[in-house]
Amino acid sequence: MLEKLEAIHARFIELEQLLSSPEVASDMDKFSKLNKEYSDLKELDQKYFEYKNLLANLKEARELLESETDAEMKEMAKEEYEDLNKKRPEIEDEIKYLLIPKDPEDDKNAIVEIRSGTGGDEASLFAGDLYKMYDRFCADQKWSTELLEVMEGTVGGFNKISFKVNGPGAYGVLKFESGVHRVQRVPETESQGRVHTSAATVAVLAEADEVDVKLDMKDVRRDTYRSSGAGGQHVNKTESAVRLTHIPSGIVVECQDGRSQHKNFDKALSVLRSRLFEAELLKKQEEVAKTRKTLVSTGDRSAKIRTYNFPQGRVTDHRINLTMYNLPAVLNGDIQEFIDQLKMAENAEKLKFGGMN
Repeated sequence: MLEKLEAIHARFIELEQLLSSPEVASDMDKFSKLNKEYSDLKELDQKYFEYKNLLANLKEARELLESETDAEMKEMAKEEYEDLNKKRPEIEDEIKYLLIPKDPEDDKNAIVEIRSGTGGDEASLFAGDLYKMYDRFCADQKWSTELLEVMEGTVGGFNKISFKVNGPGAYGVLKFESGVHRVQRVPETESQGRVHTSAATVAVLAEADEVDVKLDMKDVRRDTYRSSGAGGQHVNKTESAVRLTHIPSGIVVECQDGRSQHKNFDKALSVLRSRLFEAELLKKQEEVAKTRKTLVSTGDRSAKIRTYNFPQGRVTDHRINLTMYNLPAVLNGDIQEFIDQLKMAENAEKLKFGGMN
């Protein structure tokens, strides 16, 4: 472990020198990339000195214990040696977690799509509940959101709603939400008071930059049409909605939220890039899945991940068998406990399999 930390420290010093060089300072892309690597290694470099110091103190205490003849001094050396030995596993565990390779996509913005599933109108209402839950969670994180596409349900909620989340690490947090969410409750239209089960599907994409995906616009067909749904008369009078079709892959993206066709085109293009980027990520994740089970959705959006049970006021995450009896708080955006537990479980899994991504 010490050898690995020494190599990281050497790289950290090298990055410090590179970042102060005029050549790197004049290249913003290179500077940004190296600065991110520097920031990622900073905590590990601090742990390196802490661990190195602990090992040196351990060695000194052991030597003193072996050579000291004075009974009182020997007892003091023994106490120090035992205390340091207790601290060692704690620091080593912290270092192991810091050494787990970060997914490079985790720092990206996120694109979240919610679609109603089985359950008709009740599924649309539940999709609306999920949107409010994520919107409030994002507000708590001080992240901004912008709507991309809205298709309203006939009695409320949404048949489909997609939005972009702008914030540091948004994708790394929200990626755990991909999958099927089920709700068990008595619909307002149910006269017999029977509990129904409905579902909505959540897909979370990492927003792709231009450098992530080389998109040839010759491969993209652009269509415009009149927006439907909310927005008043204005959106229905102008062809502001944009549909982009990526001919080689068959991926179709629509954006109809804004009144400006130009802005809708930019948003749709961002989603299209992210979908193409996701397709590449899925290939990598499928390779990982052959070796180990992965807690983060590998694109199988038929996977049931969480159930919201209204009669019992509970929420259960099926991936980690975690049940919490705080349904109103969860639907009000309090999902941090689920995300923290999923992160811990995933990190433990990565450690088990040698820090694999």
